[in-house]
Amino acid sequence: MFAIPQASNLTTFPRAPRAQFLADLLLAKDQKEQTMSALEEILARRSLSALFQPIIDLKRGEFLGFEGLIRGPANSSLHSPINLFATAEREGLALEIEMLARHTVLESFSRQGLPGLLFLNVSPQTLTQPSFRNGQTLAFLEQLDIDPSRVVIEITENQPTFDFDAMRSALLHYRGMGFKIAIDDLGEGFSSLRLWSELRPEYIKIDMHFVQGVDRDPIKLQFLKSIQSIAQSCGTHVIAEGVETEAELKVVKDLGIALGQGYFIARPSPTPPLLASTETGRILNASSISIFPDSVCPACPPNAQTTAQKLLTYIEPVHPDALIEHIFDRFNADPALRAIPVVSNGVPVGLINRYSFIDRFAKPYQRELHGKKPCKELIQSPPLLVEKKMPIQELSHFLAESEDRHFAEGFIITESGRYIGFASGQALLRELTQMQLEAARYANPLTQLPGNVPINEHIGRLLQANTPFVACYCDLDHFKPFNDTYGYRKGDEMIQLTGRMLSWACDPKLDFLGHIGGDDFILLMQSRDWQNRCEQALRSFEQAASLMFREEHIAAGGYTSEARDGSVMFHPLSSLSIGAIRIEPGRFTSHHEVSAAMTDAKKMAKKIRGNSLFVEQREYETSPAQETT
Repeated sequence: MFAIPQASNLTTFPRAPRAQFLADLLLAKDQKEQTMSALEEILARRSLSALFQPIIDLKRGEFLGFEGLIRGPANSSLHSPINLFATAEREGLALEIEMLARHTVLESFSRQGLPGLLFLNVSPQTLTQPSFRNGQTLAFLEQLDIDPSRVVIEITENQPTFDFDAMRSALLHYRGMGFKIAIDDLGEGFSSLRLWSELRPEYIKIDMHFVQGVDRDPIKLQFLKSIQSIAQSCGTHVIAEGVETEAELKVVKDLGIALGQGYFIARPSPTPPLLASTETGRILNASSISIFPDSVCPACPPNAQTTAQKLLTYIEPVHPDALIEHIFDRFNADPALRAIPVVSNGVPVGLINRYSFIDRFAKPYQRELHGKKPCKELIQSPPLLVEKKMPIQELSHFLAESEDRHFAEGFIITESGRYIGFASGQALLRELTQMQLEAARYANPLTQLPGNVPINEHIGRLLQANTPFVACYCDLDHFKPFNDTYGYRKGDEMIQLTGRMLSWACDPKLDFLGHIGGDDFILLMQSRDWQNRCEQALRSFEQAASLMFREEHIAAGGYTSEARDGSVMFHPLSSLSIGAIRIEPGRFTSHHEVSAAMTDAKKMAKKIRGNSLFVEQREYETSPAQETT
């Protein structure tokens, strides 16, 4: 039997741990009292300070207004607003601290006579408090002589919002009083998308996570494009938060986003600047446009997530006990039918291929001999099963590693192991070919440079922005004879070399290089020294390409090859031709027109022997076209 311990035994601890426990308990109590005392002192002394960070109109280059920020007492753990409001929430003083913060910001804004709008941070919890809706803020604004139409209530979220109806009602109440509405940190908050949908606020702030690095991240770029598109459709102004670099500001501006905020524009300050910096103004007034990060990579083209389901064709299956003469009838009735799946209770057990079936039963009397037998006797090996969610690329590898017959006979597509359809090897080949063609439109697999679609999109952006630029068509001369003489691998090396030489000549912030296929490249240049860069590319190509020719070919200045008619022809060494044309605002309306003009300039460049640059000038002045050899 077990002895039941006395109650006194349950509370008996070794002396040292018990003393430590009591000491920790007293320390925690003391810290809690100190924290409460610090908060009460802040409320009593009103010892919060306001900072203001400008929000700039990216089209006009002027400040739309300022976001009011708050700081606790200096040299205190409560100086940080995160610690301040988290502690106040924990101690049950969140409403009091937030009201004091709001008054502090409003007083400082009024005292300094700051122009434009004031973005005032308000938490959803405070917004729906009855004490907040009783007119205190409006009365305080009247006392400070601030019109409510100049105040934007900026909803900030630090915890989930569950009472949408109450928040919506409160915001509509304030909008009726003249306030404007902004939703902060879109993409980070818990309910901002729903609030946007229901309230149609005047302003939406994109969380800084999606802004920082947008010049290098195509996914963030796509997110900003989508938000901007939605905002335009519902009349909302987008504010890009966290702009910290020149490159980020350029991309945000070029996306058509209305407003920006961040350290690069201006840091928070008790006395903020009233005008944008010279550097910010230079960027906003520049006629050049930014180079967007590649939105599509060769490894993941738009249809890279195409799955086996796209290949699916539904064919009515048969049960394993179905008679062979029924299979005869199915194939005879439908000449296009290539296979019949055999399925039992939804689970595939076999696949009867038309050609194998005909070969087996082509002899006389085979139908009479075997027609009454179940078709399951025809199944000699299990079918290849492919889940519908398997990506096409993975399926191609999977099929290549399987038995050869599966490609010819086809395979069964399943969902959770149950039959949903049939697919053929030919269907897979067609889809893979289409994917490769589509991928090549976005990025060239040999050079990894942007393909036709990104090139045309960039030309469209330049034309739409009325930005002057130079369009260059770059083409290798006598490339086919080189390819025939040295082999396709050396030909690929020559094309890759050309891409590198052109890329090194570009300013990555201003110039765009694309590869439309074969030995043809496109340069879209905003650099002022574009001509020097093109000439440098020609010199670099000449030096690097010389290493690819045999000494005897260099000495002879070329090589001979046999034509189709048997005649022997001499071909000069491969060289690079660049045809350039200046594109002035308003002269062209589409990428088709620019492409035609570039092509004409390239044809002129190829008439010049050796590495050459031809600049078309006929439309701009009467002097002869400029040639550089």
